[in-house]
Amino acid sequence: MSKLKINGKEKDFSGKIPSYLSDLLEMLEVDSATVVAEVDGKIIERSNFKTAKIQEGQSIELIRFVGGG
Repeated sequence: MSKLKINGKEKDFSGKIPSYLSDLLEMLEVDSATVVAEVDGKIIERSNFKTAKIQEGQSIELIRFVGGG
């Protein structure tokens, strides 16, 4: 099975892991404008989400910004 570790939890992907970080965010229904992404300890700039390739076994941290007051 294809697996990624997302925010500390292993997630299985039936079939194939999304090729790019932007594809993963879309699959998880996460708005790229409201998230900071880190892949294997390296922060990925938002402008690079569409070119940042992801592979099985990687660890991805997604931190969302939430408005409030």
